[in-house]
Amino acid sequence: MDKTAVILAAGLGTRMKSALPKAAHKIAGAPMLTLLIKSAEQVFDKIVVVIGPNQDHLAALAVPHRTVIQHERLGTAHAALQAAAHFGDGIVAVFYADNPLVSAETMRELADRLEAGDARLVLLGMTPPEPGRYGRLITDGDYVTRIVEYADATEAERAVTFCNAGALTARALDMRVWLDAVRPMNAKGEYYLTDIVEIARAEGAKVAAIEAPFEECLGINSRAELAAAEAATQRRLRAAALETGVAMQAPETVFLCADTALAPDVAIGPYVVFGPAVTVKAGAEIKAFSHLEGCVVHEHAIIGPYARLRPGAEIGPTAHIGNFVEIKASTISAGAKVNHLTYIGDAEIGAHSNIGAGTITCNYDGKRKHRTKIGANAFIGSNTALVAPVAVGDGALVAAGSTITEDVPENMLAIARGRQANKPRRAK
Repeated sequence: MDKTAVILAAGLGTRMKSALPKAAHKIAGAPMLTLLIKSAEQVFDKIVVVIGPNQDHLAALAVPHRTVIQHERLGTAHAALQAAAHFGDGIVAVFYADNPLVSAETMRELADRLEAGDARLVLLGMTPPEPGRYGRLITDGDYVTRIVEYADATEAERAVTFCNAGALTARALDMRVWLDAVRPMNAKGEYYLTDIVEIARAEGAKVAAIEAPFEECLGINSRAELAAAEAATQRRLRAAALETGVAMQAPETVFLCADTALAPDVAIGPYVVFGPAVTVKAGAEIKAFSHLEGCVVHEHAIIGPYARLRPGAEIGPTAHIGNFVEIKASTISAGAKVNHLTYIGDAEIGAHSNIGAGTITCNYDGKRKHRTKIGANAFIGSNTALVAPVAVGDGALVAAGSTITEDVPENMLAIARGRQANKPRRAK
């Protein structure tokens, strides 16, 4: 049976106080919509994202999946109904882009519960540590009888801790019929998705619920809630990394991205930040206060402390990148060392070469970027400026303080600095 996920992402998110659509705000380096899509892709055959008018940014995030537009924001049931033409004939599940942490495992459990066949509608529930003003799921045995909002609940109903998390699933035919039957019988005049529970029950359909971990069900409507979701996600990512054999001295100080790929036996010091698209291979060490983004660190390389790897950096096996070194769009080959106060951009550094403190690749002429190529076993003296495009051959040595504007052939010594002159008795 084919499975379709419908993601409701048309909300403006006015409480975020941002020009950015709510679903585009990031958690662990990825937009909320992207996080939910990545989970759904593991379970569903088709994904349809409902966006609002003039939300091209969200449409771009949804690619390659289909988007439909809710031209009038008339409520969640109305939003889901905009995707009805794409439900197919199998299972349809509806999720909210501002509940972005629902895992693939929970999505799969939701679909499996429906496929069990005894219930025609399955809801996602949770048990918050503080149920507060969440809507309560009122049950009778294994089935849900109704959802009651906090404001309408009796004291006995408010004592129920099993709460509605929003997502739900049904077969496509049922979902179409029930959505069509929703009416705006509320103060806001909106069509509420939760009303299909009462409609289904009126037909005699059984309604079931599964329970997901509370941290997967966090709803995000404000900056404070976004920060809480970030903290919850970081806890989960750190725990997963530790479980796979990554060592962290102070896990609570390390910040990961949703796509950070860490191999077993990677060691991470305190206060390390991983941006998007970072891969670190087995045995590498990332020392304290380093920042990595869009890079690959190979086996047993050492990074930091206080190093910055920018997009396009590839650090070879056993290479060393030291304190206050910045690498951008460059390959540092096996065993090479760039240990102190250096900028390497748009460059290739050969195996076992040594780059002295204060070295700079001058890669930008104000209009275009140019590349520097340094061969294997070369030695670049401290405080050298390499004005690209330029090449330094295998085994060459560049004297400290040089400004290199011409290629240096292999095994040669290059000196490009003013000659020292000592003047007797001038110091006094």
